[in-house]
Amino acid sequence: QLLAELGAVDDDNELTPVGRTLAKLPLDPRVGRMILEAKDRNALDEVLVIASALSVQDVRDRPMDRQAQADQAHAKLDDEKSEFSGYLRLWKWLSDSRGGKREGVLSAQGAHNSEHKITNRQYETLLRENFVNIRRVREWRDIHSQLMGTIGEQGWELNKKPASYEQLHQSMLCGLLGNLGQKSDEDDWYLGARGIKFYRHPGAKLSKKPGRWIVAAELVETTRLFGRGIANIEPQWIEQVAGHLLKKQLLDPHWEKKAAQVTALERATLYGLVVYNGRRVNFGRVDPVAAREVFIREALVAGNWDTPLTFLKANEKLIAKVQDLEHKARRQDVLVDEELIYAFYDQQVPADVCSGASCEAWYREEVKKQPKLLLLTQEELMRHEAAGITTQAFPKIVRLGGVDCTATYLHEPGDAKDGVTVDVPLFALNQVNEDRCEWLVPGMLKDKVQALIKTLHQRPRSRLVPLPDTAARMTEQLNQPELFGTGSLTDAVLKLVRDATAVDVKRGDLKLDMLPPHLFMNFRVVDEHGRQLGTGRSLAGLKGDLGVQARGAFQALAGLKNLARAPAGVKKSLISESNRPLDQLNIAQAAPEKVAIKIPERYTTWTFGELPELMEITKGAQTLIGFPALIDLGDAVTIEVFDEPELAIAKHRAGLSRLFALQIKDAIKYLEKNLPDLQKMATAYMLVGRAADNSGGGTLEELRAQILEVALSRCFLLDPLPTCEAEFKKRLDEGRGRLTLIATEIARMAAGILLEFTAAQRKIKDTKNAVDASSDAAQQLQRLVPKKFLTMTPYAQLQHFPRYLKAITARLDKWRSDPARDAARLLELKPQEQRYWRLVADRKGASDARMQEFRWLLEELRVSFFAQELRTPQPVSIKRLEKVWQQLNS
Repeated sequence: QLLAELGAVDDDNELTPVGRTLAKLPLDPRVGRMILEAKDRNALDEVLVIASALSVQDVRDRPMDRQAQADQAHAKLDDEKSEFSGYLRLWKWLSDSRGGKREGVLSAQGAHNSEHKITNRQYETLLRENFVNIRRVREWRDIHSQLMGTIGEQGWELNKKPASYEQLHQSMLCGLLGNLGQKSDEDDWYLGARGIKFYRHPGAKLSKKPGRWIVAAELVETTRLFGRGIANIEPQWIEQVAGHLLKKQLLDPHWEKKAAQVTALERATLYGLVVYNGRRVNFGRVDPVAAREVFIREALVAGNWDTPLTFLKANEKLIAKVQDLEHKARRQDVLVDEELIYAFYDQQVPADVCSGASCEAWYREEVKKQPKLLLLTQEELMRHEAAGITTQAFPKIVRLGGVDCTATYLHEPGDAKDGVTVDVPLFALNQVNEDRCEWLVPGMLKDKVQALIKTLHQRPRSRLVPLPDTAARMTEQLNQPELFGTGSLTDAVLKLVRDATAVDVKRGDLKLDMLPPHLFMNFRVVDEHGRQLGTGRSLAGLKGDLGVQARGAFQALAGLKNLARAPAGVKKSLISESNRPLDQLNIAQAAPEKVAIKIPERYTTWTFGELPELMEITKGAQTLIGFPALIDLGDAVTIEVFDEPELAIAKHRAGLSRLFALQIKDAIKYLEKNLPDLQKMATAYMLVGRAADNSGGGTLEELRAQILEVALSRCFLLDPLPTCEAEFKKRLDEGRGRLTLIATEIARMAAGILLEFTAAQRKIKDTKNAVDASSDAAQQLQRLVPKKFLTMTPYAQLQHFPRYLKAITARLDKWRSDPARDAARLLELKPQEQRYWRLVADRKGASDARMQEFRWLLEELRVSFFAQELRTPQPVSIKRLEKVWQQLNS
């Protein structure tokens, strides 16, 4: 084992050249190996001194009673990196102190070298004073002389130049490989060869922070195992002198894209010590067969290789096309597995190709003979045909809000982007129609229809089995070009279900919350640079989060464009028909005629010509429609363009009202001072805000402003609204004379409402023992009379408010005589009200004519239940409400 360590025998235990040389030396094999290495590394002079020093007992004395003095004397000759270097310093000192000529580089370096010799007695005294044992020094010299004689017999010469630290310690290391030590991260101990653990000897002369790697001249066991004669070394020296002993492992063979080769990480150990780890090695030179497999799998099959060879990009594009078919078809069995693609390459790539360079060299020559070399075909990549996966069924572009949006498809259940995702530009977000998005794309419609009818209750569902066949028939009808994307898909499916089953199914029977996420369109809102601003499947939620920002982007775009006149197919202004359902307006029958109109910022009268009904906004090759509106600035109006018609209508009415008010300032000032009973009304109105939302009560100024706003609306804002200066002036002349009369009428109506409000509120406070009844009445009062009740309530309904409020008072008076009857009526009423307010919440406040009808029928039902003597304008009952509710949800 020792001879193998020293490189004296080979794997067959035959002597090597080094072994034959060592056999000729009458020396310990370790010492002989050090000297032999020193000869080759030009460190022979130094190694002879150290080798002879290690062959005798330490020449330095350390008496028990004078240890401090001895350590101080020895410290002058210590070396903080290596005790071997310390021996050289001591040797030179001994030579210099004796005087006389000496041979070798060590003698030549002596600073005090002199031909003058001191006597033996003086020399012995000097050594004793420096705590050096004279007898051991003689032994050291004798062994050194013997070694000099031995190398003389071999004809070897001492080095002429001093050896470097590296030359010296690499020579020593050759004979001491079994005494290596690697510093532990946990404590002061060292891990040695074959798992041993040792410590530095307490008398070691190294610095307090020795290196991570050391070599010891010997290992001595006393209370524990110690290393003596220690020197710092570099780990790379071990590789240089003990390469034949290293055990190497290649780990983690992997493809490196940048280097275009298969690389492994090499780990080398010597007697269990890790000399190096993670060294990158070209795996193809070590194991070309295994490297070739990695190359094919990672570079060719996975496509993880930057190469100018065209076949790889062509194959990747074809694979991506088949994968896209999988995502659209929502099945993962179209593309063949990677093993078949690997087999395709394995059959054609030669055995000696295992890197990017070798593949490129081979391919460039071979492709001249075979032009279609390594090119896959779609038939080879597909297990079977993906029927029905067409561009028409799964378009790359989906038109939403007048804008072409990029569509991408993913089949990855559980992923946030599973299904179809459309990129919606921020400026178009508010114009995206939620009903259109229900339809997804034609290729996904059948799955959604089947999922919808599957949520029906048993009676209608049983008449539709088998569901896949029914869904297919329904989809065929719904996919007609004139029908697809028109209105709500849910409503369209409901109609088909009713026709097919003769069962009166309602909207609530289709449980949308049971549908998987991929059957709802996923939206990705992006800015003009394509950066994502928001994503999700709730269009309403995205509009809530980004709607204001989207409107700003739209208006910024609109500010650079021209207003447009109405398309030829639009007879009346969209703005002028605020009570007409928006989906009944045909706003795209003809291209708008572009008219350049310069719009000043502020107006105090109608001086801007005819107000355009629509605004055409061009973004690239796409066209959006904007909705201009007058905006109230307080002392003037301006024109802005909106991306939502509903918002434009609301803003325009307020702006138009302000423009009329600016023309009749004197009349307004007169009314502000002369509205009848305003001060008296204000006292009652102070309680309205507190009752409604526990904030501060209403003020006289707020009440007066509401009365005047309603009066202006009644005089000047009846449909159709004016759209040009002539119509505006005509409306102004017609309404100016009626303003005082109408304002007085509204003020008196408000006074009547507030009078009954005060009475009802007082009655609620006086009936605290009727907990359920008084609590219900208080909630009704808050809903009827919030702070802005005059402007928030349709004028026709305001006229019924005194009766509604009197009914509250009458109800609480009757409660005392028959609380059971009140409780029974309330039990009938509550479900009707709860489902209505749930619907309001679901629609986020949006209302229509049917909802308004149901809302005021609820108030009439209260009058009928609790104060029948006040009468209702029309018959009302639970049955009547049910009929309206069915129409509302049909």
